[in-house]
Amino acid sequence: MKRYLAIDIGASSGKALLAEYDGQKLDLEEVHRFPNHPKKDKEGNLYWDIESLFAEVKKAIAACKDLGRLPDSVGIDTWGVDYVLLDKKGNRIGHAHSYRDTSRDTSSQVHKIIPFEELYERTGIQFQPFNSIYQLYADKILGNLEKASYLMQLPDYLGYRLTGVMRQEYTNATTSGLVNAKTHTWDKEILAKLGIKESLFGALTQPGTLLGKLSEDVAKEVGYQTSIVTVATHDTASAVLAIPLEKDEPYISSGTWSLFGLEEEVAHTDALSRRFNYSNEGGLNHSFRYQKNIMGLWMIQEVRNELGGKYSFPELVELAKKSKDDHLINVNSPAYLSPASMIEAIKSEIGEEADVGDLARVIYRSLAESYRDALEELSALTGKKFTTLHITGGGGNNQYLNALTAEATGLKVIVGPIEGTGLGNLLMQLYADKQISSLQEGRAIIRRSFDIKEVK
Repeated sequence: MKRYLAIDIGASSGKALLAEYDGQKLDLEEVHRFPNHPKKDKEGNLYWDIESLFAEVKKAIAACKDLGRLPDSVGIDTWGVDYVLLDKKGNRIGHAHSYRDTSRDTSSQVHKIIPFEELYERTGIQFQPFNSIYQLYADKILGNLEKASYLMQLPDYLGYRLTGVMRQEYTNATTSGLVNAKTHTWDKEILAKLGIKESLFGALTQPGTLLGKLSEDVAKEVGYQTSIVTVATHDTASAVLAIPLEKDEPYISSGTWSLFGLEEEVAHTDALSRRFNYSNEGGLNHSFRYQKNIMGLWMIQEVRNELGGKYSFPELVELAKKSKDDHLINVNSPAYLSPASMIEAIKSEIGEEADVGDLARVIYRSLAESYRDALEELSALTGKKFTTLHITGGGGNNQYLNALTAEATGLKVIVGPIEGTGLGNLLMQLYADKQISSLQEGRAIIRRSFDIKEVK
């Protein structure tokens, strides 16, 4: 019996899934869960408590020792874009800033040096004001790059802290807006024009690569030795790997963000893709996830948090079903990226008299409509007609939103696996351990092991 541990850290929470593999099926058990929210420093900057996250990672690994079921390997994935800077001794410089910190948006300055049209043609990455390229230029302006010797995105940094080995992984690196879509390497011309030193960037590692063993100190702390595998460290890249997709079947990875897209072999860096703000993020073997960021369940999460957790998510769904409010909002409006109050931001559009059920209904219906719009755009961009849409991630548990999505898009909607990100993480560990030799084999395991259901 083989065992593997997937540690999946999202922008609102993290969890660890221990899998047992008998050669045919995967069996999952959640062994650790923890919250994750950005903090604010004295200057008002938002950042991630990366040392706390590292402590939670070690707790997750140690939990397997407590259960008496030690994993053969461990993989870590997180969201994209954010990073840490290290000095020449490998020590962290400053905070791990959060992409929701709007003060680090230097896009207007960057675009004076390199127009976005050129950036998109070279990288294929959609415009988001928090892309790493703009954050990194902010660090340059602040002088933080002068003493930096290494840049590591968050899962790379956590892997480094576990093993002492520094690597930069491809799928997460592409979210930076600094990787060339044709060469699949850091774009030296972009770096040169922005005056960012190349030495921060190393060779890019493909998912399914052994990183190393736990360092002596970490192994002693968690109580045993194991291997760390570089998986598809961007959470959406992992999630898409786990979806049992057939050719030309779009997907939604539904969580804090909704990622709507299609697997493609080559990047689409044309003007129309740029206008529709579609991204070409890296996948396994230099494939691409041709996709669009949609604000996602962040909005309902924030409403729930503002209400002090008074309502569970199922209760919010029931209240939404009772509401008659027919307002629709643009879920991708910057007003919802990081508002002081999500409730007030929505009420400013739909009316101050809106109650909790109205807020929930407006969010869910607006998300479904945004999926329909994205589908129409994807069809126009690719010239393809679609019949089936897959949904993975925690949002797949929301049967109300799934039904709204099926109604809005008119497609057959297939939900599952729910734990897509963790399972994609695990598939790359199976690949590194030579238990599978292809993604197709891995997806067949997913089909055998988990419920994949059509929305009725």
